[in-house]
Amino acid sequence: MGVTRFGLQVPSFTYPGVRDDQLFGSVADIAGAAEQSGFDSLWVMDHFYQIQGVGPRTDPMLESYTLLGALAARTSTISLGTMVTGVTYRNPALLAKQVTTLDLISGGRAILGIGGAWNEDEHKGYGFEYPPIGERLDRLEEALQICRAMFTQAEPSFSGTHYRIESALNFPRPLRPDGIPILVGGGGERRTLALVAKYADACNIFGDVATIRHKLEVLERHCEAIGRDPATITKTRLGGLVIADSTELAQQRGREMARARGMDEERYRGYAIAGDPDSVGEQVAEFLDAGLDGLVFNMHDAHEIEPVRLAGRTLTGIF
Repeated sequence: MGVTRFGLQVPSFTYPGVRDDQLFGSVADIAGAAEQSGFDSLWVMDHFYQIQGVGPRTDPMLESYTLLGALAARTSTISLGTMVTGVTYRNPALLAKQVTTLDLISGGRAILGIGGAWNEDEHKGYGFEYPPIGERLDRLEEALQICRAMFTQAEPSFSGTHYRIESALNFPRPLRPDGIPILVGGGGERRTLALVAKYADACNIFGDVATIRHKLEVLERHCEAIGRDPATITKTRLGGLVIADSTELAQQRGREMARARGMDEERYRGYAIAGDPDSVGEQVAEFLDAGLDGLVFNMHDAHEIEPVRLAGRTLTGIF
């Protein structure tokens, strides 16, 4: 099956009429609906401030691994991960321990999603270093090596420019013999996709059909250069999903989503799949024909629950 076929990302914790003390219950309801309707993975962002394009920076934001641990106890089959962890936010050995703990709590359903980090605002606010992009990607490569080693080896050691471990223990072990799958987020053609080819079980990229096709061609070239079969990498795309029983209602909700997220028409059309179930199916098929193995969606109206159920039923019929 690969790492995921179709997943739901929850990027916002701002729901009409929901108080802070009711917030986790609402997120758990979304997770439960996603699982019951057929989604095979659930993702949350690894941010401390809300990000531009989703809402104001002062909107509520929950810490990702605390939340995923709680959701692991409320679900039973759906895989759980971040889309994606910023490499600069945690020592990679500690991150490996956190994700392994999530794997234990969830009964073997954890995924490590990780990327080079980008939100300078929250780095400054929380006092994290924000090195240039080249160094962040150097750190990402070292973190990938450390996490893989801690998932698969008993007492690994590693000494790099930025991180090191010495006979690091990670007991109890991940539940799967081959370790926890690693997804690298980002579509940088020179460095990020090369790291995907070398280290990752999965990748996640953004863009319209033409952009996705191009990025996957670049990934294939990186795989060819090191002798790896690109079919061993689960290739996914993150974007919005607006689905309703009628095209008219989907268009209305799509306009609401674009307005709420400050998207112009061009950006919205490049980001979101929208329509009734038949139309959504046709658009999903275009992305799969471009070479993707799976799709991850976020939904502006997920807190209403029924759109999540409709999406799950629709996507189950496609994959």
